[in-house]
Amino acid sequence: MSDPRFEQFLGRVIGLNAASIGPSAIERAVVARYKACKLDGAQAYWELLQNSEEEVQELIEAVIVPETWFFRAPQAFVALARLVTRGMFQADASRPLRLLSLPCSSGEEPYTIAMALLDAGLTVDQFRIDAVDLSARSLALAKQGIYGRNSFRGENLAFRDRYFEATRDGYRLWDAVRSPVQFSLGNIVAPNFYADPASYDFVFCRNLLIYFDAATQRQAIAVIRRLLAPHGIAFVGHSEAGLMGANGFTSTKIPMAFAFHKESARLSTTKARPTPSAIATPPRREPPPLPKPRPFAPAPPRREEKREAALPDLDELRRLADRGRLEEAARGCEALIRQDGATPDALALLGLISDASGDLGTAERYYRKALYLDPANTEALGHLALLLRKQGDHGGARLLDERLRRLDERRVR
Repeated sequence: MSDPRFEQFLGRVIGLNAASIGPSAIERAVVARYKACKLDGAQAYWELLQNSEEEVQELIEAVIVPETWFFRAPQAFVALARLVTRGMFQADASRPLRLLSLPCSSGEEPYTIAMALLDAGLTVDQFRIDAVDLSARSLALAKQGIYGRNSFRGENLAFRDRYFEATRDGYRLWDAVRSPVQFSLGNIVAPNFYADPASYDFVFCRNLLIYFDAATQRQAIAVIRRLLAPHGIAFVGHSEAGLMGANGFTSTKIPMAFAFHKESARLSTTKARPTPSAIATPPRREPPPLPKPRPFAPAPPRREEKREAALPDLDELRRLADRGRLEEAARGCEALIRQDGATPDALALLGLISDASGDLGTAERYYRKALYLDPANTEALGHLALLLRKQGDHGGARLLDERLRRLDERRVR
């Protein structure tokens, strides 16, 4: 049986809601740590925690299990590039863009931000990224800039060829990508966290709020609001979008990006928004994946046969969904299923479309249908885990997270 003192302690120190990872996970971390310290049991370890900041950090490291990779949930980075290159926000052109990645874990997110901005045509002196995490171990890995195969997932890995070099130890990130990123140790629930407003243009705080209780969520969102410039935009995780709206933020309405304005930004959304001169100057490449969906034309009719419209493929339907044409994408998926039968990928996409439309019950049914056909469908697993966590089913979400972890381990082998 777990000792509630440790759950309460971690709640005070890092804002952790024990239900989000399960009391047993905390119990395992405590047991591992008191054995590593060669102590007799939980009471002796509890006394050590009260007198050792170093051991507090070790317990935090034992509880936190980072799960991240490059270009995770890529729509947010596509949206970032569009906002910057198309002048869809008002910024001070006399200074570099300021961005914050919190928590930054082992560096995949802030480095992805840098790659997305470089792909969009910015130069390294036109932006600065502050990357903050409460894990010293993760920060040490991030500063090395060397990554294994588990940090590269999905089919589109062209960025790895552009920005990494293969070494004996893994893939080493180019210095040009690393140079604008500054790492530091920090805790968003600490009383002195970034005490002065930092006026960030963009704050990435994705999949952190889900681990907090309601009071700590409000506290963290207040910190995000304080750190953002008046025109600033916050990116959060899929299951955290409702929290932002409930706490006074306004959605940018960019499909699948889960990006939010501060309240003061509402007043300027209808005005023309000039692109900052410092950012408009360099020639830019459109950030991947930005290609417009190919128009799909009717299939050429055969003689004496009824003319039928050609159906778009799943990639085209995903692009339609990314551009906010959710109903059209859903109709296309349903037509494909009528023609070719249900496939896991089509069902997972219908789940994602329903999810983005706020129909969570339908989304869950589609995700589960996809997993019935293909238990290893990582898209359906990942989104269903987020949906269950949003609905408060942390136990179900943990089971799905464990399945994803095992699948990732098999791929690495």
